[in-house]
Amino acid sequence: MQEDEIKQIAGKNWHSSLPNQVDIRINKAALEYDHIIILGPTFPHEVAGFSGGAKYLFPGISGPDMINATHWLGALAGVVGTIGIKETPVRAMIHAAARRLKTPITLIALVVEGQGLNGLFIGDYLSAWSEAADLSAGRHIRWVEKPFQRILSCAPPMYDELWTGAKAMYKLEPAVAKGGEVVIYAPHLDTVSHVHGKYIYEVGYHILPYFLKDWDVFKNIPLGVLAHSTHLRGSGVMENGVEKPNVKVTLASKISAEDCARLNLGYLDPAKVDPEEWKDEEREGVLYVPKAGEILYRLKH
Repeated sequence: MQEDEIKQIAGKNWHSSLPNQVDIRINKAALEYDHIIILGPTFPHEVAGFSGGAKYLFPGISGPDMINATHWLGALAGVVGTIGIKETPVRAMIHAAARRLKTPITLIALVVEGQGLNGLFIGDYLSAWSEAADLSAGRHIRWVEKPFQRILSCAPPMYDELWTGAKAMYKLEPAVAKGGEVVIYAPHLDTVSHVHGKYIYEVGYHILPYFLKDWDVFKNIPLGVLAHSTHLRGSGVMENGVEKPNVKVTLASKISAEDCARLNLGYLDPAKVDPEEWKDEEREGVLYVPKAGEILYRLKH
C-alpha cells in the first residue's frame, strides 16, 4: 500500500507521521486454504469504529506494518471521532487490504450482549459485517443527555493488563464532561502490558498533540504503542507547551502511585473505593459502570 493510497484513505486525518508505505502481509495459511471462514463478534471499537469482519485478517493475522499503521491512523482520527462510527479511515484501510486477498471469505458475524445472542449474520465480509455493525450500534451504544463529571468504570477481571483494560476509558470518554474524570477501577490489575510495557513506561500516557509536537523524539517508538497511549489518555490540547487533557484519568489498581505518576495517570487506592457510593447518582453527574469494556456511552448532540 503506497503513500497515495494511504493519503486517500486517511483523508483529513493524514499526517506525515504515517508511514509512506505499508506492507500488506498475512499469515500464509490464509493463502493456502480453499476458503476462509471468519467467526466473531462486533462491538464499537476505538481504532476501527466497529470491530469484526475483515479486521480479523487485517490487522488480525497480518504483520506489524499493518498493525501499527491502522492503530496510528485511528489515533490521528481520535477515539471520540472513531468509536461507534461505521465508516472510518481505519475500516477503509482494512477493506483495501482485504480486497488484495484472493482466497474466498465467508463471515459469520455475531452481535452479543452478555451471554445472549442478539444477531447472527452470514455472508461476504462486507455485507455481513455491515449488518452486524448496524445492529451493534443499536445494542451497544447508550446515548446520554448530559455529560458526566465523574465515572467509576469497573474493568472486569478478563482485562488482566492495562493494555486491554484501557477499554474502560475508551468506551466512556465520549460521555465525559470537559474537565471531568474517569476512574478505572481494576483492583485485580497489576500489569501495564507484558509485551509493550517497556515502551509504555518509557513514553507514558499522553494526548496526541503531545507526541506530534516533538515527533522526532517519539518517531522510533512503535506506532501501535503511541496509539494506545493516546487512546487511554484521551483528547486534549497543548497550550504554551503544556499538556491539557480534556479528561482526568485515574487508575485504582495494584499499579502503584509511583508508577501511575511515571505513566502520567492519576492514582487512587482501590481499597478506598466503595462502588456503592457511586451507584444511582446519575442526576448528580456521576455514573457507575459495573462492567466496562463493551457498552459505549456517547453524548447526544
